[in-house]
Amino acid sequence: MKFERFDIDGPVLVTPVRIGDSRGFFSESFRADKFEAEIGPTRFVQDNQSLSVVRGTIRGLHYQKAPHAQGKLIRVLRGAVFDVAVDIRKQSKTFGRHVAVELSSDNGQQLWVPPGFLHGFCTLCDNVEVMYKVTDYYSPACDAAVRWNDPDIGIRWPIAEAEAQLSAKDQTAPWLRDISPM
Repeated sequence: MKFERFDIDGPVLVTPVRIGDSRGFFSESFRADKFEAEIGPTRFVQDNQSLSVVRGTIRGLHYQKAPHAQGKLIRVLRGAVFDVAVDIRKQSKTFGRHVAVELSSDNGQQLWVPPGFLHGFCTLCDNVEVMYKVTDYYSPACDAAVRWNDPDIGIRWPIAEAEAQLSAKDQTAPWLRDISPM
């Protein structure tokens, strides 16, 4: 596994090694010993999977508040996404800044999003399946979001606003300036 860091401390791009031949490939998509040697002790407790049928579906920017803040390890099983992590850690020098990567079933890359970050993605094609591991259980009482197109964050999404397919929750999420940092 290859681990690449960003200018913002916390998120890490993880690229598992693929061993391929004429039949396809084999890959260790997760190995606790290698992950923990790079990231630190991490305990995943739940795996989540989503299917987004239409290109331009945006899921996010989501997070869970303490005491159930989640770290996430995201990967794409089918298709491709523009994946984003936004720093909302209190006292962080990079508060409100983001990292963005393309994750796809072709590149096999994964994004580690630690607690204290918003997470969201935009599907780049139809019928995208995303799977992610989380470090705490889902808690409806701690579930929260920030508006996907917040100008204070300034994410350059790969679609026009009119094309965005959003849930009711994501359409009405608060702005970054209206939430409490983690």
